[in-house]
Amino acid sequence: MSTAGPDQSTPPVGAAVPGRYELVLPPGWVRIPLREGTKEALEQVLFSHMGRVPEGIPRDDAMRFRLDMRRQLEKQARAARRNGGLDLYLPVLPRGGIFLMASFIVAEMPIGRDHTVPPEAVIAQLADDDVPGGTAGTVDVAGAPALRRAYRCALDEEKRQGALPTRRIDYVIPVPDDPGRWISINFSTPGDGDVDSEFTDVLVELFDAVVGTFRWSDE
Repeated sequence: MSTAGPDQSTPPVGAAVPGRYELVLPPGWVRIPLREGTKEALEQVLFSHMGRVPEGIPRDDAMRFRLDMRRQLEKQARAARRNGGLDLYLPVLPRGGIFLMASFIVAEMPIGRDHTVPPEAVIAQLADDDVPGGTAGTVDVAGAPALRRAYRCALDEEKRQGALPTRRIDYVIPVPDDPGRWISINFSTPGDGDVDSEFTDVLVELFDAVVGTFRWSDE
């Protein structure tokens, strides 16, 4: 089980605002905190969880592989933190001899703090926003309404040559008893290179199952 929490803002008087969340990770996935302890978490991932390198990489190149992975993870963590990220989740152990290309980020959501608008109205408005080639609708997360948005992202080849299209799933969740405060859980994967393949569908189902374990915690 992974536990983490958004930065604390001043709650309404008398309200018991959950300070942390919990979710159950699949085997081989780890949490990288983005607000503090990021460096230590990356060290643990690289030298504890990633003791094995993928098949086909010579033993002499193992350190170079880890250094390359560290640069990629640090770059990903910096980008996530700039976008309000709280925690980055990654698969770090190979499955069937390969490393999964997938990740998800839990982040503060800059929706605004208009306390007069009920969460259901905000979710309905977000669900009505255009999602090119995708879908959006209301779902239940931790016993309350939330938004689930699914879409495909075709990257601009002129700007990011060699990058693969990705399948993306976003959840937008209100923080209970703290009107106007929201978090998002954002999943992204190129799958096996085909965003519509059965393999990619399995990764999406795995992420949805993880979000199904999401709970708020007062501890």
